[in-house]
Amino acid sequence: MNGVELFQLGRVLMRIGESALPEPPGGTDRLPGGTRTVLIVATDIAAHPGTTAAETVARTGVPQSQVSTAVARLKEAGSIRASADPADGRRTLLHPADEPSARVAAVRATGVEHALAAALGGDDPTRLGEVTDALAVLARHLTPPRP
Repeated sequence: MNGVELFQLGRVLMRIGESALPEPPGGTDRLPGGTRTVLIVATDIAAHPGTTAAETVARTGVPQSQVSTAVARLKEAGSIRASADPADGRRTLLHPADEPSARVAAVRATGVEHALAAALGGDDPTRLGEVTDALAVLARHLTPPRP
């Protein structure tokens, strides 16, 4: 495998992951902003509690307008909370919610088997098991620890 093939595989895996996510209440048209961006921003805030939107922009490379939209969606869903910076009241600090929202719980509880079967063109248990096992190995070695 070369770098281009790895990049293309990563894009396929992202699409499978996105298709595995349950629809938000009210459907995807209710709120602007893509699922991918919301996940990137939520993951960054979870890894850096007490961060600002500008710091999230700098770390992720996601444009300011998209981070702002994602933050608004996450606050509305109850997935993050915002507070004034005690050192500088003009800044807003972003934190993961103290308890996972219903949306976060639903997303975390959703398996990927259906999305993997669709991507593989069927639910052959041998193929599905082989791919699921390979993904588990990749996750064990490449996923950063949760904060």
